[in-house]
Amino acid sequence: MNGPLEWFAAIGTILSAGMIAVDWGRKWTGWAFVLFVAVSIAWIVSGLLNDTIPLAVQNGLLLGVNLWGVWQYLLSPKNRKKIERMEELEEKASEDIEAGRD
Repeated sequence: MNGPLEWFAAIGTILSAGMIAVDWGRKWTGWAFVLFVAVSIAWIVSGLLNDTIPLAVQNGLLLGVNLWGVWQYLLSPKNRKKIERMEELEEKASEDIEAGRD
């Protein structure tokens, strides 16, 4: 369990978590979930190939969570409209704060 598949999965997991932690906005969070989907699949394959079934099962469940995250942040038409509106409001609030308006 130390091949390119596992390195991709490990680095991708770290990058995804970092993208969410940095909080660059909801679209970035959505793309972090896309990356999480890819690394979940990589971990499932690795777990099955290396007979580490708990790893495969864990990431099978996480795959479902991550797919839900992709839906919530990128694909849901209702949520996309909310995201766009929230980003506009966030930009306006940032401008107000930088200009010293409360």
